[in-house]
Amino acid sequence: MITVHIKKLSHGVDLPLPTKHSADAAGFDLVAAVETQVTIDPMQITLVPCGFAMQIPPGYEGQVRARSGLASKHGITLINAVGTIDADYRGEVKVPLINLGQQPHTISRGDRIAQLLIAPVPAVELVEVESLEETKRGAGGFGHTG
Repeated sequence: MITVHIKKLSHGVDLPLPTKHSADAAGFDLVAAVETQVTIDPMQITLVPCGFAMQIPPGYEGQVRARSGLASKHGITLINAVGTIDADYRGEVKVPLINLGQQPHTISRGDRIAQLLIAPVPAVELVEVESLEETKRGAGGFGHTG
């Protein structure tokens, strides 16, 4: 088990900490710390504050992901697919939402808007070489395997 320290900010003191809603849930739900309702029009991007900052241990990252219900029912998802929160970031957690749906969607204070996963990040060394090992796939890219 790792420990992530969370500091509520002044505009988030009344909101719950990120919470798992079932015993085996992978992600912690993030809630909106908006002062007033925010309406996201179709194809509009909105940065939604969560009202807290956190300290992720070195060797880990926070992954911010869309909530499947918001995405499938309303077309509300993250503009950057999966957001990364680095271990050395200490600012407020915010979620960049986009409305890919047909109708405006309103976010209210305390609404669950995304989920947070804490994941290990392996130490990696990049080494420049003159050639790479051959594989059956080779340089076949997008759509190459069917």
